[in-house]
Amino acid sequence: MFQGKIIDVGIERVRLPNGRRVDLEVIRHPGGAAAVAIDDRRRVCLLRQYRYVAGGWLWELPAGKLDPGEGPAATAERELAEEAGLVAATWESLGHLHSSPGVFAEVIHLFLARGLSEVDLGHGADEVIEVHWVALDQVLEWCFNGTITDAKTLVGLYRAAAFLRHGSEQLMDGPVAVVAE
Repeated sequence: MFQGKIIDVGIERVRLPNGRRVDLEVIRHPGGAAAVAIDDRRRVCLLRQYRYVAGGWLWELPAGKLDPGEGPAATAERELAEEAGLVAATWESLGHLHSSPGVFAEVIHLFLARGLSEVDLGHGADEVIEVHWVALDQVLEWCFNGTITDAKTLVGLYRAAAFLRHGSEQLMDGPVAVVAE
């Protein structure tokens, strides 16, 4: 078993629903939360962030890991302030996602943040971040054309667009229900 600052890696013996016992490699993570911050002009706050493991710069939502004793909504609020220098007057849950459930035990909670105002930035020394405001229609185009490749960002943006278009009744704590028109 490896225990790191953020993740634990190990092999776990489990019984599957079919009764078979197998050894699975599992990466344990405390989970995270992301904020889809949209202003009154329908612009989205996106971060252009350097990610060594991904091989360069990525477009991402403000997001981060859950601290001990911290709930997902508090994490989203903290990360929005630290990484983007923003606070929001209203928050809506956009459900959650499993980032890579074959091996990674991480759940990311998604939130829509509106009624935005600025505060001082406070991101860490290990983060190289640029804050950008991009029109929602342009951001959705970036989702479709491959400019945005980060999974939590893709899911968060799609769910936020569905929420803005159809309202909360179209969202579940899981996939967005797509309604044919």
